[in-house]
Amino acid sequence: MPVPGGEGFSAAERQQIDKAIRAAEVESRFEFSVYVGPADEDTRDFAERLHGELVTPARSVLVMVDPVARILEVVTGEQARRELDDNEVRLAIAEMQSEFATGGLASGIVRGVNRLAAHARGPRTLHA
Repeated sequence: MPVPGGEGFSAAERQQIDKAIRAAEVESRFEFSVYVGPADEDTRDFAERLHGELVTPARSVLVMVDPVARILEVVTGEQARRELDDNEVRLAIAEMQSEFATGGLASGIVRGVNRLAAHARGPRTLHA
């Protein structure tokens, strides 16, 4: 689920976000979704409800951004959480917030999705 309607983003920014989501899914083998828009008062509960509505919530990562309220939530499904721990999520959130602070909403989302995917892919193994 990319940005709902893409409001507020240029065509190039929407394309960058979509490309980051596709690359994250290939790299990590988990499903990534981004929601940008207004959230309910209880933003964590709102993000968890959005995540629960995804096709495969256990294998999904949701990034929810309410730019007006300056709220950012990341929800990971049960299987995704095995590869993506809370510290890695906090690092991605910090990176996104840093980019948002300079006015880069789309670039912050792209950087965050990329970082989450890199951590979610798990260690690579070599077979002899």
